[in-house]
Amino acid sequence: MFLIGITLSSCDLIKIKGDSSESNAQRQPAARANNSYLYKDELIGIVAPGTPPEDSARLVEAYINSWIKKQLLIQEASRKIDINEAEVERKVLDYRYSIIAYEYQNYFVNKNLDTAVSNAEIAKYYNDNIDNFILKQNIVQARFIKVPQNAPRTNKIKELIYADREQEERELKSYCLSFSAAYHISDSTWMVFDDLVKNSPLAEIPNKIQFLKTNPYYETSDNNFLYFLKVERYRISDNVSPLEFVRDDIRNIILNKRKVELVKKLEDDVFKEAKDDDDFEIY
Repeated sequence: MFLIGITLSSCDLIKIKGDSSESNAQRQPAARANNSYLYKDELIGIVAPGTPPEDSARLVEAYINSWIKKQLLIQEASRKIDINEAEVERKVLDYRYSIIAYEYQNYFVNKNLDTAVSNAEIAKYYNDNIDNFILKQNIVQARFIKVPQNAPRTNKIKELIYADREQEERELKSYCLSFSAAYHISDSTWMVFDDLVKNSPLAEIPNKIQFLKTNPYYETSDNNFLYFLKVERYRISDNVSPLEFVRDDIRNIILNKRKVELVKKLEDDVFKEAKDDDDFEIY
């Protein structure tokens, strides 16, 4: 709608002067803003086929109100300042060409992008740019369980939270699904510590670095809940992030670099081909 608005605005500058032409005499107006008219045939395509009537009416009303506001603003601008319509049209054309080029670049990238990123590539990028992966927050591999004060068998939680056998882990997960208000028991996954313990008394600990260093296991409570935390590993802020924590970020960085390279290749290839075929001249 933003793009449509820009395009319509440029056309509206012309409509202000041209709406009184005889060619519009047979058209049915849908709205008027001083001497500018929005016609019903211009509303075609605003609403997608199959849209419920009440939604259709709401969409058309919103479009008409937006059109009126734009017209009034344009007319006000025309009265208060000198508008270089040629410059406006040039900017609209530049923007239009940029959109077309952007769409084609996206098409080319989507068609040609290799999305396979190997673990070796990720590890190499990590090692080559390790200074870029300094932690801004404390992260942990941990188990965290929050249960109501009246939950059954809470004395069993400490035993299960240390579970490393498959049967015990299944029992812990089953317990959490049945009784916990929140839980995270995948202690092989790195998480931001503050995110893990939000909405708990642990979030209010003043010195979290010292807490992590001295509390591999911790229990606490408030008026409504019991909280159980077992920290398997931790990394303190301002230290290098473990590769596993930034793996997805690195994959996205590599893919974005490939996209940039593809766009540059497209531009260079189009330019070279046009130059070889003598398709352009500079005077």
